[in-house]
Amino acid sequence: MQKTFLHLTLLLGSLPMLAQHAGAQNLPWPEKPIRVIVPYTPGGGTDTITRQLIERLSLEQKWSFIVDNKPGGGGNIGLDMAAKSKPDGYTLAMGQTANLAINPAAMSKMPFDAQKDLVPIALIAEQPTLLVVKSDSPFKNLAELMKAAKNNPFPLKLASAGTGTVGHLAGELLAKKAGFKFLHVPYKGAVPAITDLLGGQTDLMFATPQAALSLIKADKLRALAVSSSRRMTVLSEVPTVQESGYPKFQAVDWKVLVAPSSTPLAIQMKLNAAIEQALNHPQLIEPIAQEGSSPMGGHLNKATAFVRDEQVLWEQIVQSASIKFEP
Repeated sequence: MQKTFLHLTLLLGSLPMLAQHAGAQNLPWPEKPIRVIVPYTPGGGTDTITRQLIERLSLEQKWSFIVDNKPGGGGNIGLDMAAKSKPDGYTLAMGQTANLAINPAAMSKMPFDAQKDLVPIALIAEQPTLLVVKSDSPFKNLAELMKAAKNNPFPLKLASAGTGTVGHLAGELLAKKAGFKFLHVPYKGAVPAITDLLGGQTDLMFATPQAALSLIKADKLRALAVSSSRRMTVLSEVPTVQESGYPKFQAVDWKVLVAPSSTPLAIQMKLNAAIEQALNHPQLIEPIAQEGSSPMGGHLNKATAFVRDEQVLWEQIVQSASIKFEP
């Protein structure tokens, strides 16, 4: 009798959630194309994964999408447009580490409030950076690099694709954990940064897989470590920074679909469920993995908690390194 009562109590407690989920699935939305703002240029990593996702959603859900590239302001311009859009589910944006966590901590003025004006709908994918040196570098692993950094009277030169990028702050985080400083050399993009790394003008770089993988395979760059908590599938022989002696080290570039904060919960839930289904399909998993990323997924609460935790983490890194910049 007691067990029956307990089961009945649990069932009754779950009914509102089940009803809410069912209501979201039966919602007569969308009834027109959904605009997805990509706050970076066409052809980049954020643009590519956005188009891969909406292609899968279009096939599975029969929804129509319009991709709208709005680059500029370190990713702020596009997200600001989304934040100020009508919260009806017809304007979404692809946010990421830089414009949702790093920029709010490092810029003196933001056009939108990353915590209040946008709501995370679904975690899409995360991508580590690769700690790379040129292939004829004397450093064969992270331990050798760290020894040289501590004993060298002149700081090693850390190249990055720009101040405030994940690659830059990954270097700052490593330096903080190891107890020394690099000389940061920022560039206007990954290509010139890697060009100078190959030329010997700098010593190391935390590079994106898109920028580094082909050069690693061509034996022009050597990967010493991965900045995520797990090894990359496409470079399974390369250890993580954690495995190399720095526990809890993690610096990844994640992507999350966001909407204006007042978007109805039923629409948020319907979107989240559709994206979760898409992220579990092999035809989306495979291209994401090939570029060095991992699908994330999870319910709305997970997305919200993850983004908030990352905002706290990157704010701490920015403050400890005294980083300030403007777009």
